[in-house]
Amino acid sequence: MRQHAYGDPELTKQYLEAGFGGRVGWGRRPALLVIDMAGAWTRTDEMIGSDLSEVTRSIQRLLTVFRDRDLPRYFTTMAFDASMRDVGSVASRKTPHLLKMVRGSERVALIPELERRADEPLIEKPRGSSFFGTNLTAQLVSDGVDTVVVTGCSTSGCVRASCESAIDLNFRVIVPRQAVGDRCESAHVAALFDIDNRYGDVVELDDALSHLAGLPEPEPLFRP
Repeated sequence: MRQHAYGDPELTKQYLEAGFGGRVGWGRRPALLVIDMAGAWTRTDEMIGSDLSEVTRSIQRLLTVFRDRDLPRYFTTMAFDASMRDVGSVASRKTPHLLKMVRGSERVALIPELERRADEPLIEKPRGSSFFGTNLTAQLVSDGVDTVVVTGCSTSGCVRASCESAIDLNFRVIVPRQAVGDRCESAHVAALFDIDNRYGDVVELDDALSHLAGLPEPEPLFRP
């Protein structure tokens, strides 16, 4: 059995022959989804933290393009009441780090380097997928989005889960490889392989930026 890893040409060929790995491509109106780039994930002294400095820089480049072109942007974090009553008994047993995600704490606050703007929604999600238990789908529909550019962390967890939900809802999924990260390299490359073969297209960051730069002028975002 071959190692399950993104970029393995022989394994990719095997999956293509088995009917995986088709290309979804870009639609007409992309949105940027920045997943969980908050203190708990980005500080190396945190229990689930890791060095995501390169990922941060890649996301900053994407944010610049999306903001310049006034295309939709969304951020997520995970946050619960201090009582932790809303975590759920099973989830708190399986992933007890959730019990430290207190709403309003620095752990769940987005890193300042991303400079989230007032018109960029911040979605608090209770589980890995950005779509589960949130209004993200409704916001994407309202903004006329057909393509979700997924970034952030962790590749093997919340990124992968969000990609699966997005394609289940019939959104095109694009994942710029340099804009996602994980605390475990082997989990990262395995998840990239799964995403690329099952849920969306993993692409190079520069290719994504070039495509976005060539899009026609979008319709303005609705702002109440």
